[in-house]
Amino acid sequence: MKIEKTLLILKPDTIARGIVGEVLSRFERAGLKLVGMKFLLPDKSRLENHYEGIGKLMSRKGKEIYDNTVDYMASGPVLAVVLEGVEAVEVVRKLTGSTEPKTALPGTIRSDYSHVSYEHANESGAVRNIVHASATREEADLEIAIWFDEDDILDYLNVHQAHTF
Repeated sequence: MKIEKTLLILKPDTIARGIVGEVLSRFERAGLKLVGMKFLLPDKSRLENHYEGIGKLMSRKGKEIYDNTVDYMASGPVLAVVLEGVEAVEVVRKLTGSTEPKTALPGTIRSDYSHVSYEHANESGAVRNIVHASATREEADLEIAIWFDEDDILDYLNVHQAHTF
């Protein structure tokens, strides 16, 4: 089995709307295990480190997207979560849906809880799309290290593992 860890961040819009439990339960129902969690108001330094790839786009539009995203993510508390499971990165990306909520497939988190388009975000700031999810295993490893220390991640058996191993 390919057990992986991945980073999920519930963005300020998720916290403000009071849908944290609803969103997290979708991942738990899929069999993913919560192994790390931090509720925090992220500082700009952490966010700049996290979104460094967007900053490298550095066309004028890329810089504007980067600045809007960092400002938005610093505007309120977030919940950073480490999820673990078989091919967790791909499973989490599938459950979250496309980064543009308007085009996300029905039944995905971004489709079910948001509807904004990139065009709307260009006029109003950042894309309020409920969650951030690591795109690759390599990205997940880098992002987890930005948000969590090694001793923040727990190792335990959940019910799925107890009945499998």
